[in-house]
Amino acid sequence: MIRISIALLTAIFSIYLSLNSEIAGAPKTAFAANQEVKHLAKIRQVTFCLPRAGEGYFSPDGMSIVYQAYPIGYPFYQIYKQRLTTKTPVRISPGRGRTTCSYFTPNGKRILFASGHTAPHMDRTELEARKQATAGGRRRYQWVFDPYMDLYTVKVNGTELTRLTDTPGYDAEGSYSSDGKQIVFTSTRDGDPDLYIMNADGSSIRQLVDQPGYDGGPFFSPDNKWIIFRSDRKKKDMLQIYTISTDGKHEVQLTHNLETVNWAPYFHPSGTYFIWTRADYSRGPRFAQFNLFTMDIQVGNTEFKGGKVRQITFNDTADVLPVFSPDGNQLMWTTTRSADASSQLWIADWLRPD
Repeated sequence: MIRISIALLTAIFSIYLSLNSEIAGAPKTAFAANQEVKHLAKIRQVTFCLPRAGEGYFSPDGMSIVYQAYPIGYPFYQIYKQRLTTKTPVRISPGRGRTTCSYFTPNGKRILFASGHTAPHMDRTELEARKQATAGGRRRYQWVFDPYMDLYTVKVNGTELTRLTDTPGYDAEGSYSSDGKQIVFTSTRDGDPDLYIMNADGSSIRQLVDQPGYDGGPFFSPDNKWIIFRSDRKKKDMLQIYTISTDGKHEVQLTHNLETVNWAPYFHPSGTYFIWTRADYSRGPRFAQFNLFTMDIQVGNTEFKGGKVRQITFNDTADVLPVFSPDGNQLMWTTTRSADASSQLWIADWLRPD
């Protein structure tokens, strides 16, 4: 197993889910609560049945979500689909090996995700993972660049598994263009994690970003002209937000403070701003507080400019991996503000005017 040490990606959950697991619930101060109500209403938890859940995305009709979660008694994340009117998750991934980064096709008929279930010696891998379990039953989160991980799609009921990539190296973190014709994803096939684009059927793969360090977490802009992503090319582990035109000719750095970690950017459907997760690492990872921020943007064919930044969450726990509903009226994110301090998905009505 090849592991690329991206310390901050590991620290994001290992610190907050392990070191600070005693902290849970709503913002601890009146100031924090008053700040959040400016942008968020009807904040509520939506995943309950699994020990840990996160990185959720909406279906095109906004009625369902897909996410990764630890099954009870199994050491690796699997992919689950859930109607928002219920609390019942349905597993749609194979059930073995590491899985991550699920995403609905724009027509809502299939789900894209990454899986390493074809890795050799799976029995031994699972046994080793179980041995690493903590006394309380929770393993510390690890971001593993599994070289056997490939991209797959499956029907929303979990049938007709179709493999899209079959190249040595980690292929994951995939998402669709709004027309469903292309997928942007992260791959280590050239030696380090870079961005690639391919047709929705897995054909015509081309490299979009080729920089040292980690480039990942990509998403298309609503008009499919730009891709937003995270990179630590300027300082190891200190992720910053970038955007690049889909032809690869124009690239813009949007965050510049190398004492902060910036990741998980996601466009609002209006295309006028994006949301992301930021934390101040100037005092070290133990004191880093992950909250959600938005940045106004002005976008053209060859220009992409960042503007005003607003802080959205002020919670004492970790708020990460934010996504908007297709109509832009709801925000979903992964947070440890749950009563038991476990990582779960929460949703709120989005109040910010476009």
